[in-house]
Amino acid sequence: MDASKQFETQGHIILRKFFDPEEIDQITRIVDRIYRQWKTDNCHALIEQQLINMHSLTHPKYFQGYGHERVQFFNLIASVKLVKTLDQLFHTDIYFHNTQLFFNPYSQDKQPYWHRDLQYSLIDDAVQAAEQQNMLSLHGRIPLVAEKGVELIPHSHRRWDTDLERNVRFELNGHSNHESLPGAVLIALEPGDILIFSAQMIHRGNYALNPSRKALDLCLGKRHTLVESFFDPTGLPNDDEMNYICDRTWYDLAQKVAAAQS
Repeated sequence: MDASKQFETQGHIILRKFFDPEEIDQITRIVDRIYRQWKTDNCHALIEQQLINMHSLTHPKYFQGYGHERVQFFNLIASVKLVKTLDQLFHTDIYFHNTQLFFNPYSQDKQPYWHRDLQYSLIDDAVQAAEQQNMLSLHGRIPLVAEKGVELIPHSHRRWDTDLERNVRFELNGHSNHESLPGAVLIALEPGDILIFSAQMIHRGNYALNPSRKALDLCLGKRHTLVESFFDPTGLPNDDEMNYICDRTWYDLAQKVAAAQS
């Protein structure tokens, strides 16, 4: 089964050994520095709120005194080969939305929870269901250490919940959002791999099987009104930085999204 057909059927694909070791080393070095700064600024929330991720790694505040690294980072995460690959897979205009870094919670007692990405927004679940077929919101997960860090429910990007899935997601009728769901697939990844999956499919993290966890997610997708309202243009390259980016495709479209918002 080719990659496009697999995504259409399953809602995810894995591109093995897509990044070479040097690329992973460069991404890791930049991400580690940003993560250290973020932890310093958010140490109390990290513990008290049991956070499992941070976002907006391309925000200028993380590159004060490291301006050259910001351009390097933009080029690494939107490399010519990755932009071309997603173009071949999806045959539609993709724009850069954001970045996230996933890690283990401070406490081992925290349970992973099943969700669709817009679940915690103010958008009614029925509206999300109605627009499911019109959306292409993607996570591009780049593990910086080996992990079995995400579980997916295949094909849930093309349908809405079963009764059990709804009860679990929203903790209805005595169910918990961390209990097992039938058909779940646990994804194992190595540094160099990239997992592309639908943000609106049912998924959850996995902490117990990973002594350490450090996964960079690229948030990408096709323009849609339900997700554009969450877009923060401060994470985009500025006009000067754009001159040094090898493939501007994702960022050019993102700037058009930003211009439409303003």
